[in-house]
Amino acid sequence: MDSNKANGEETAHCLILPYPIQGHINPILQFAKRLSHKSLKITLALTRFMILKTKGLSGGSISIGSISDGFDEGGRAQAKTHEEYMARFQQVGQQTLTELLQALADSGSPVDCVVYDPFIPWVLDLAKGFGLLAAAFFTQSCAVDSIYYHVYSGELKPPLQRGEVVVVPGLPPLRPEEMPSFIYVHGSYPSAFEMVRNQFQNIDKADWIFVNTFHKLEEEVINYMSRTWRVKAIGPTIPSMYLDKRLQDDKEYGLNVFNPTTNVCTNWLSQKQPKSVIYISFGSLAQLSIEQTQELARALTTLNKHFLWVVRSSELAKLPKNFSEETSEKGLIVSWCQQLEVLAHHAVGCFVTHCGWNSTLEGLSLGVPMVAMPQWTDQSTNAKFVVDVWRVGVWARADETGLVREGEICRCIEHVMEGDGEEIRGNANKWKEMAREAVDEGGSSDRNIGEFVSTLMSCSKGVS
Repeated sequence: MDSNKANGEETAHCLILPYPIQGHINPILQFAKRLSHKSLKITLALTRFMILKTKGLSGGSISIGSISDGFDEGGRAQAKTHEEYMARFQQVGQQTLTELLQALADSGSPVDCVVYDPFIPWVLDLAKGFGLLAAAFFTQSCAVDSIYYHVYSGELKPPLQRGEVVVVPGLPPLRPEEMPSFIYVHGSYPSAFEMVRNQFQNIDKADWIFVNTFHKLEEEVINYMSRTWRVKAIGPTIPSMYLDKRLQDDKEYGLNVFNPTTNVCTNWLSQKQPKSVIYISFGSLAQLSIEQTQELARALTTLNKHFLWVVRSSELAKLPKNFSEETSEKGLIVSWCQQLEVLAHHAVGCFVTHCGWNSTLEGLSLGVPMVAMPQWTDQSTNAKFVVDVWRVGVWARADETGLVREGEICRCIEHVMEGDGEEIRGNANKWKEMAREAVDEGGSSDRNIGEFVSTLMSCSKGVS
C-alpha cells in the first residue's frame, strides 16, 4: 500500500471518461492504473452498454461509474448514423455525467479533475461548469494530433494535390498519401473527419493535454506543441508487466469487447522456433476487402512459414475456401487473441499490422519488426513513422488498383524476418528499451504522471 493511503491522508479524486470503443478505453484505463498506483482515487465512467458488453472490468482499485450515451442496449451500433449517435451522446451524456458528478459529491467523494477523450469535447465544458480541473487525453500519436490541429486552425487545407509535399512543424515532410485518410481522401467519412477536427474546439480551456506516446519517440513534435499547450507524453499505455513491471497485478488491459483465445495461441506458439512466426492482425475495426484478404492468404501459403492470423468472426467468409484446413500444419486462425501476450512471445518474428496507434505502440514496446498495411484514418501516418523515422519495419505498398499483392507481401515479410532485416530488428530492440525507460521510475512519462498527481494533490488540499 502507498504511504499516503496507509497514513489515512485524503487523496485527490480523478474521474476518467473515455470515448466508448475498446481502442480508446484501453489506453486511458492504463493511464488510470498508473494514477491509482500513485495514490489518486479513480472513477472510470463507462456507458451502460460498455459495462454490459465487457461483462465487468478488472481495474484493481479503480471504481466504475455509469453514464449513458442514449443507446444502453446496443451502443453505437443502435444509432442509424454517426451524427445521430454523437448528438444523442451529448444530450444524454451531459445529463447522466452531471448526475454522476453530483452523486459522487453527495457521497463525500467529490471529483477534483476530469480526464476526458477529446472525441467528446462537451465533457470539458461540463467539467469547467462544475469548477473542476480538466485534462484532455489524446489516444492517437502526437504527430497525428498536430496534423488534425493544423487542419482545424486552417493552416492545412484539404484537398491536397497529388505529388505535393506537406510541411507541418515538428514532422518530417509528408506526401499526401502519408497523411491521415480523412485529409488525403478529402470527403471520405465526413462525420469522422468532423469528430477529429472538433477535438480542438475548446482545447484552450484544458489544464493539461496528455498524449499516449513517449518523449523520445516524438520529441520534435511534442516540443513544438508544448510551446502552445501544456502537452505531456505519458505513454506507452501498455500493462506494466510488459514494460517496467512495477505494477505487479497489471498483466492485461482488463477490458475485452471480443473473447480472446489465449491458451490456444500461447500453446501453439510455444511449439515453434524463436522468431519463426508471422503474426497478422488488423485490429477491431478495419475490414479488408475479399480481394485483399485472398491476396494475403495466397502470400501466407507461398511463404510456407508458420503464421498466426486474427480474423474476426465477421470476416471469416472472405478467406479462400478450405484455406484453414489446407494450411493447418503451418497456420493458426483465431477470431481474437491477447495481442500483447502474442507479441511478447519469443516465437513471433514479424507483425503484419494495419498500424493503428495502439498496435503500433505495442509492436514498438515489445520489439517486434512490422510490415505495415495501413487501411484508413491515422494509419498511413503511423506507417510513415514506422518505416522512415523509427525504422522498425517496411511498408507493403498497394498497386494502382489499391491492392497489396501477394508478391509484395511476401517480399516485405521475408525482408524483416531474414538477413536483410538485421537493422530493422536492431532498431526494434532499441525502441523496446526506450519505451520501458519512459515509464520506469524516473523516466520521462513517469515524471510527467508524477507531476500531474502532485499538482492535483496540492489543489485538492487547497494549496496554490
